[in-house]
Amino acid sequence: MSNLTKLFLAIGIGVIIWLLPVPEGISIDAWHIFAVFIATVIGFILQPYPFSVISLLALGVVSVLKIMPIGAVLHGYQSTVAWLILVAFLYSASFVKTGLGNRIAYLLIKYMGSSSLRLAYILGLADIIIAPATPSNTARAGGIIYPIVKSVTEGFECYPDKNPQKIGSYLMMSTFYSNSISSSMFMTSSASNPLLGSLVLSTIGVHIGWGLWSLAAFIPALISFIFFPLYLYFFCPPELKSTPEARKMAEKKLNELGPVSKHETITVVIFLLSLLAWSTSSLTGVNPTAIAILSVAIMLLTKVIDWADCLKEKAAFDTFVWLGAMLSLADGMSSLGLFKWFADNMSVLFTNVPWPLTLVLLAIFYCYTHYCFTGMTTHIVAMFVALLSIAVGAGTPPMLAALSLIFLDNLMAVLTHYGNGPAVIYYGSGYIKQSTWWKHGFISMGLLLFIWIGLGSVWWKILGLW
Repeated sequence: MSNLTKLFLAIGIGVIIWLLPVPEGISIDAWHIFAVFIATVIGFILQPYPFSVISLLALGVVSVLKIMPIGAVLHGYQSTVAWLILVAFLYSASFVKTGLGNRIAYLLIKYMGSSSLRLAYILGLADIIIAPATPSNTARAGGIIYPIVKSVTEGFECYPDKNPQKIGSYLMMSTFYSNSISSSMFMTSSASNPLLGSLVLSTIGVHIGWGLWSLAAFIPALISFIFFPLYLYFFCPPELKSTPEARKMAEKKLNELGPVSKHETITVVIFLLSLLAWSTSSLTGVNPTAIAILSVAIMLLTKVIDWADCLKEKAAFDTFVWLGAMLSLADGMSSLGLFKWFADNMSVLFTNVPWPLTLVLLAIFYCYTHYCFTGMTTHIVAMFVALLSIAVGAGTPPMLAALSLIFLDNLMAVLTHYGNGPAVIYYGSGYIKQSTWWKHGFISMGLLLFIWIGLGSVWWKILGLW
């Protein structure tokens, strides 16, 4: 199918919805925004053009046809969420340019990487440490962690076509799982997370800040982080158990990096202060976006990064464009009552179903439908608001419903080798068979559902969140 055919297919579906009779209870403008929104979602799935191109087309349509005033069309770009993700991308450039991300990983391996199991934990810990400052989990995986994993495996003469089970298959899969966990832990550890927070606010009026997000994720993330390297160690076992050579390799790499530079030191200080400020923002009243902006400004002033480095972060500006557009469309539908209408009508289907069962069924459906998607954003845009509305409409406590669904978004990537960017990278290494990936992905998704919704809901109850 050509790109033009895909584009016309998306537009055609939108036109059909547009021309359908407007359901009772919603305005014609709300219905027309919904038609444009669905066409945009189809465009995201088919991808005839990049996300940003499709998003700009959608904004142009609703503006020129006077469905939304220009102020509302551009409202998404005023969102602190959109700016947080833009600035966080620029923030992450400091870890790559200074080599701090590599240094952290190699230091951990040097002092604690004496076995394959410990290596799995250390590489996962390195991912988690830098996760709050790297909103692109693909960049974190491909630019920092994956090259280190590859160096370690090849250091043991383990290659995709020669002894892949020696240690490579295990480390690649375990490190990918850790990336999925770290992507769920912080609002700024995945590009889709701020979008989720904004959709929760616009759909059910629940605000989830940076600190609350991290606190709510802490226990289920900790359990997942401890459990999955062990699970894979027994069910996808490495042939090599002891790895003293890894520590020697790490020491060699650290020598190549040389002493800690001034810019690395500045980055560490800014990073630690940022974490402190983000985690206490609910107490201080300082917006997390303002903290991120000031942090990047200081990095620029101290020449940790320069403006040329920022301009190279194409993913930052691309994400800003499509994210702002989706926020505008979501706000438009919310302000016209479309989400409430949908929730009220769909909740009737679950009238005689207890809300805990409703939540579990929706969560299972949400996760396992990820087989049909090649990334997080398209899945979120297609289903998140609808499922959240149904869950709350069926009686699920709003905060419980929100936390359950937002944390699952990055975790469901474990299902397939195309579930998100990091999955493509780690599977593309050639160390893991597709059958192995899918088998453990299916089982692991069930285990993650139990940990994050089953045990997680208990933790959130203790915190008084529902």
